Amino acid sequence: MRLLIPNRAHVPATGLAKWYNLPFMSQEAIYPPSPEFVSKANVQGMEGYRALYDHAAEKPEEFWGELAEKEISWFEKWNHVFEWHPPFAKWFVGGKLNVSYNCIDRHLATPRKNKAAIIWEGEPGDQRVITYQELHRLVCRFANVLKSRGLKAGDRSIVYMPMIPELPIALLACARLGITHSVVFGGFSAEALKARIQDLDAAVVITADGGWRRGKEVKLKGAVDEAVAECPSVKDVIVVKRTGSEIKMQEGRDHWWHVLDEGMSEDCPAVPLDSEHPLYVLYTSGTTGKPKGILHTTAGYLLQTTMTMKWVFDLKEEDTYWCSADIGWVTGHSYIVYGPLSAGATTLMYEGAPDSPNYDRWWRIIAKYRVNIFYTSPTAIRALIRQGEQWPNGHDLTSLRLLGSVGEPINPAAWEWYHRVIGGGRCPIVDTWWQTETGSILIAPMPGAVPLKPGSGTLPMPGIVPEVIDLHGNPVGPGKEGFLILKRPWPSMIRTIWGDPDRYESQYWARVPGAYFTGDAARCDADGYYWVLGRVDDVMNVSGHRLSTMEVESALVRHDAVAEAAVVGKPDEITGQAVCCFVTLKKGDYDHGKLGIELRQWVAHEIGSFARPAEIRFTDALPKTRSGKIMRRLLREIVTSHTVAGDVTTLEDMSVVTNLAAQHDDD
Repeated sequence: MRLLIPNRAHVPATGLAKWYNLPFMSQEAIYPPSPEFVSKANVQGMEGYRALYDHAAEKPEEFWGELAEKEISWFEKWNHVFEWHPPFAKWFVGGKLNVSYNCIDRHLATPRKNKAAIIWEGEPGDQRVITYQELHRLVCRFANVLKSRGLKAGDRSIVYMPMIPELPIALLACARLGITHSVVFGGFSAEALKARIQDLDAAVVITADGGWRRGKEVKLKGAVDEAVAECPSVKDVIVVKRTGSEIKMQEGRDHWWHVLDEGMSEDCPAVPLDSEHPLYVLYTSGTTGKPKGILHTTAGYLLQTTMTMKWVFDLKEEDTYWCSADIGWVTGHSYIVYGPLSAGATTLMYEGAPDSPNYDRWWRIIAKYRVNIFYTSPTAIRALIRQGEQWPNGHDLTSLRLLGSVGEPINPAAWEWYHRVIGGGRCPIVDTWWQTETGSILIAPMPGAVPLKPGSGTLPMPGIVPEVIDLHGNPVGPGKEGFLILKRPWPSMIRTIWGDPDRYESQYWARVPGAYFTGDAARCDADGYYWVLGRVDDVMNVSGHRLSTMEVESALVRHDAVAEAAVVGKPDEITGQAVCCFVTLKKGDYDHGKLGIELRQWVAHEIGSFARPAEIRFTDALPKTRSGKIMRRLLREIVTSHTVAGDVTTLEDMSVVTNLAAQHDDD
């Protein structure tokens, strides 16, 4: 077995297994935490992890109750920790609290009051540093603006904004009053915005004139005008002046944020809310039908996002923490706003693109603000690999001590690059698995406790009981692929689909009675490590062999010429499904004909002859959501029907799909 550890010391395999009290380790590369990291970690060594996990498994109500009492500030303590009437859960029943109070007010009686809560940089280079004390004033002022418009607990708001400080301020002001918010990503169309406003029956839309991305203005107000024309529930539209471009303002309905805010009181007590009060609804798109409104409530969500900030990111008081996601996605809710601020962190926000004005923008920001913890997506990592190592190598990244990955499985080659080039071979990588529906990270390493395997999410968080099963609900056993389920409820879990509890029950709980069906394929190896392979529909069946798209993609990106790959199954009369690959290349001159043959042979060598791709298409770009996930569903439509008929509201660039479809027509 090959062991690679940060200090390059040699640890015999049998010694490692004994040290961590694990079965003999598998053949993958293993990265144990360095002794120095362990000595300062929030959770130290496997014994520390096991103590937490075993306590949660054996006495879950005691475990979560103790944490809730210690980590969260309450106006009224709960009557009991947990109530479960499958598939509906309640946590900390009878308790009263406020998320905004926990994220701001409680820090003001501590030295954190003058600590930076939010460090923000706009794409043009403008900057703001907002302390916890200043954040409190800004949130109270805007909460009073909302009150002045007649808004109160139980009302709903839509937030449609660029990545500017007013976005988290708006969320915290809504949470302060008990107004349930729904953030709609700033790149969504007017039609997508309208559907979400109508489903939520929102009374107010909070937006901006526009934002900046790659040097161009992303206009927002026009889309709002178009959407709300068919949304009679909307009484007010509040607009932040960000770009200064000319926009239409409808008298009586539209209001400038800065005008309403002027002269508002900076005193606005947080409203005590029930533990199960709806905090936010976040919509996810599907292939058909209307978007699903995922509902998260107050106490359980706040507790688990707070704890995973401390467990997974090993958060320290002096850390500068940066999650590169957009707040329009759940990652931004949980790990830019609520988790970091509840934990008293300094959270960094950046408005624009990673390649504007050059490919080193992210590395420049890390060096400038001495970022310690960096959390991003595998898609972003692969895109940056393609540009070459000269961009990160041109900046001092030695402030980094921990790296994170989120959004989809990270292939081992990208993991190794991230570790070597960005982390300098010294930073643990926390590869996190979770979903919009789960609310917080559920499978990830505690970096001072768990040895890492590139490509694996490693072990479940305390209180999380996963299992990999077959089509009949039976456990598949170590090393075998199957469907990932969760056997026990957890505090930050989805409560329902807004306005559609039947859909919630049928989609997540009917497949395996009593268990949450994640929709992801996975395997659990002999060491108990989980390897999430992607969505169930991202598993192909080739001549009777179950083959994950991630497995083929990982093989492709190990080739020196390949920057990124997306793989889908294509109907085949003989094999059932054939492997179809979309490949983007690193910079260079290539003979596509010869390289295509070489890549087919490469995959066959890496995986087996049954996995040899039937088709390889070279492309300059892959279709991605605005959060950076590859939309394999659209690629599947292209190779099967040669058209795209499903939901494309989350697609970043429609021209990518158009070009790929046109390529097929030309073939």
